[in-house]
Amino acid sequence: MKKTIRVSAFRFVLLIATILLLCSLVMGQRPGPQPTVQGTVKFDQALRDWDGFGVNYVELCNIRDLKEYKTTYPQEYGGYSTLSEAKRQEIQEMIFGTDGVKPGLVKMFLDPFHEGLTIAEKGKFDHETTTKWMRYFVADGLKKTRAQGNDLQIVTTMYGPPAWGTKTKLLRGRDLDPEQKEDVAAYMIDWAKWLITHEGYPVKAISLHNEGEGYNRWPADGSGQGLQASMDYDLWWPTSLVLDFMHFMRPMMNKAGLKDVALTPGETSNWAAFASSGYAYYLATDPVALKNLGLVTSHGFGIGPQMVNSSGIDAIREKRPDMHAWNTSMTFVAGRRTGLDQTWGDNAYLEMIRQNIYNAKVNGIIPWSIVQSDAWEEGDPRNTNWGAWVGTGFWLDRKGGYTIDPGFYLYKQVSRAGQAGMSVVEANTTEPNVGVMAFGKHGTKNPDSFVINNLAAERNVSIKVSGTTATTFDVVVTDLPKHKYYKPIGTVSLKDGVLAYSMPAQSVVTFFAKN
Repeated sequence: MKKTIRVSAFRFVLLIATILLLCSLVMGQRPGPQPTVQGTVKFDQALRDWDGFGVNYVELCNIRDLKEYKTTYPQEYGGYSTLSEAKRQEIQEMIFGTDGVKPGLVKMFLDPFHEGLTIAEKGKFDHETTTKWMRYFVADGLKKTRAQGNDLQIVTTMYGPPAWGTKTKLLRGRDLDPEQKEDVAAYMIDWAKWLITHEGYPVKAISLHNEGEGYNRWPADGSGQGLQASMDYDLWWPTSLVLDFMHFMRPMMNKAGLKDVALTPGETSNWAAFASSGYAYYLATDPVALKNLGLVTSHGFGIGPQMVNSSGIDAIREKRPDMHAWNTSMTFVAGRRTGLDQTWGDNAYLEMIRQNIYNAKVNGIIPWSIVQSDAWEEGDPRNTNWGAWVGTGFWLDRKGGYTIDPGFYLYKQVSRAGQAGMSVVEANTTEPNVGVMAFGKHGTKNPDSFVINNLAAERNVSIKVSGTTATTFDVVVTDLPKHKYYKPIGTVSLKDGVLAYSMPAQSVVTFFAKN
């Protein structure tokens, strides 16, 4: 799993491309009155099943010394350990409660410290020491979710293998030791099985790696623990290694009683990388790997067709039309949290989400950590110019307090609309700065819903709505310039099947059908 708060050459290019594209969209607006934006939402034209939006709590993300962790530097990036129980519950309620984000998906990391650092320590599993607060987050969230008659689906990702699994026997070594491959697979399997049998969690899938295509994060000879800029627990996963694991690990999972747990090929940086790395092609053309593939996963960093496209997913679905795909990490919010004077708003984040849904054709989206603090080894990149471009849902000061970032309200606008079990339906507008996302109820108790995201100045929109019995919609708005955060503002009715609305500048509006 990855995050935009990493400083790397790849991330630099990605961020600059994102910034330039978004700035060009907004700066390209013509002055003066603008024509009404036309759009369509067709609730009877389902494009694919929707598994839901999700959340992720990160406990350990880059500390390299477990003894130091236990003694002098107990890294806990999510920061729940610094809050009182009352404040933890405030956040949990805002995420999982009846009036919260109501996620349907959760991502949990498997860090490299569950089975010691040396070969002599193999077999001595400790799944609790480095996962206390991540498990608190999930257990409490699962309880709240099930109390509402809903459930969660969990994907667990191996952030990186223990040091004994690498050729160099170093944590964050580049290459997997082929003699240890089955033990590394067993490492993932034991964790997933423990989550199911010991914790009672609904584990949907095991994901092999975190951005394993990034071979350039080490010196060319593969020595050392990776370049300084690469601070995650990565391992290089060439296509041949991914295919090998898809062959032998599925039978291992079945034998361990995990027949109902899907196996994913790991998580590339974005969907373009899923195709360009060769993963998609070789998975689609390898009959055994294709059969054993249970879910396609990738991070969703970036924006625009060069980074967000469905070429890899299409290659898989040509052979497996039933295949679901999830974003398992992406920018939480690109915005002004640090006070920079930017020419585009925080809600550009939702355009990234829209592109992943409609351009990459995913079935679910999980952003990077919804709860964050500055507990980042060697200094928090949020406090640099890099950190200025990222955000979160809740920012914890590690002194017992927290603040709510704009990203939380933006995410709530879409997550409440696109609940698990619904469908993605056809939706378009004539204006690239005004995007629309729509979700059909699809047999659930959730209302038909759609979200309009205005990156531009004030716009009048006219949306032709079809395929629903509803004629009136409840309206909820997040207007960042006016400091309105997920505010219900009444209802609006269709007139001759058309919804007319005036969108404030850089605002997001969700319309929930009243049945």
